[in-house]
Amino acid sequence: MAQYEEVAVHGYDDFCQAVSERKGKDIFVYFSGNKDARGKSWCPDCVKAEPVVRGQMTHLPEGSVFIYCQVGERAYWKDSTNDFKKTLKLSGVPTLLRYGTPQKLVEEECLKAELVRMMFTED
Repeated sequence: MAQYEEVAVHGYDDFCQAVSERKGKDIFVYFSGNKDARGKSWCPDCVKAEPVVRGQMTHLPEGSVFIYCQVGERAYWKDSTNDFKKTLKLSGVPTLLRYGTPQKLVEEECLKAELVRMMFTED
């Protein structure tokens, strides 16, 4: 039995709802480009980073929440006024963040297992 809850969401509204339903918990969010019918994201870095992040999930704190959020299609992501960029101040995908803290790994940082593990294990 996993010691954390995993939630998959699509888009900003689903993301906000998932977070609001889990207030008070330690929340980690992985933002990725949308996947096609074959399960492959339009974002090549996201494809490379996902197995690295998933490989470190055994280090997630007890009782925490891991949200896998697909940010949308490439055209939506490239729009500088999308909610992820405007409200959450995301600059790239993949992004892994500890919600409510300044802790954030962006793009190639998500490919480094030791950085991902540090995010999951350090306060």
